[in-house]
Amino acid sequence: MERTEGRLADGRQIIWYDADGTHRTAVPDRRDLPTTVTGSQLRLDPLTGQWIGIASHRQSRTFMPPAQECPLCPSRDHLSEIPSAEYQVVAFENRFPSYELNAEAPEAKSDGIEQSRAGRGRCEVVCFTSDHSSTFAALSPEHARLVVDTWADRTTALNAIDGIEYVFPFENRGKEIGVTLQHPHGQIYAYPFLPPRATIELERARAYREQHGRSLFGDIIEREATDGTRVIARNDEWIAFVPFAARWPVEVHLYPTRQVPDLPALDDVARDGFVEVYLDVLQRFDLLYDDPTGYIAAWQQAPARRHRDDAWLHLELFSFRRAADKVKYLAGSESGQGAFVNDGSPEDVAQRLQDAK
Repeated sequence: MERTEGRLADGRQIIWYDADGTHRTAVPDRRDLPTTVTGSQLRLDPLTGQWIGIASHRQSRTFMPPAQECPLCPSRDHLSEIPSAEYQVVAFENRFPSYELNAEAPEAKSDGIEQSRAGRGRCEVVCFTSDHSSTFAALSPEHARLVVDTWADRTTALNAIDGIEYVFPFENRGKEIGVTLQHPHGQIYAYPFLPPRATIELERARAYREQHGRSLFGDIIEREATDGTRVIARNDEWIAFVPFAARWPVEVHLYPTRQVPDLPALDDVARDGFVEVYLDVLQRFDLLYDDPTGYIAAWQQAPARRHRDDAWLHLELFSFRRAADKVKYLAGSESGQGAFVNDGSPEDVAQRLQDAK
């Protein structure tokens, strides 16, 4: 993999990732853009102990432009975020970030009830391909591997930033998920705190190890592999299965069979193994209905500095879509109490995915 670094017109970092031998030269961004300055804040919810991001500047972000004005396509007859005629994979700082390292927020306060601080973190966009009409599922294994290498490289770089606690690569795809740009891309959030889902999973893993002397994640993998009922795809390096207590109408978790804390810790064999299983699962997702299934793909990995021994890298892939023309809305129980009710059976969903090929 080759990296080519550059700067966008407003000073944001952009990095082209290419297969070895490409030897790309950074292209200057000639747009007239003001320097990005945000007022992102973090406010602590005293009832839950969770940090809430306040980023009102994001109200003006780009929303569902026509294909000919896509800001993630290569610059041709319009000036996009990517100043080159073509690219393989690109990562750059988000123009409308939820968190920003230079966030200028009001003075921090802490009076026991109202606690706040600047929302200093980092948000990046990762464009998987320059082909606007493509999808991750349609990438070649070699191209998908380049995306994995990009995620790993960015995780290493972001983990090294002072104040960053957790790096979260993810992809939102589909109108039902609420995407604002249709071009195949994902994002990376580098949080200045440990987010709730990661906190819960790591606390559960730590408690399980203290009680049983084994890894919770490892025991889940062994149980699913032995039973096999909910397994969707597997090879020597990875296993993908519908979880026993699935929250979402369609949900698949992908785990490496060997414990590693994060994406940078995957060796070449494990990265290739992931690509094989992940492309298989994504293609099955798209065969469930007559049109492609929207989804969220959420990487769960070790925090930058804490609890790394308990972590086991995995990807949680899920869709809100419960039927060809219906989506699951997070209504009273889910939104009001965080208590999920799944209208379907995980075993039935697993069977449908196993048959979708």
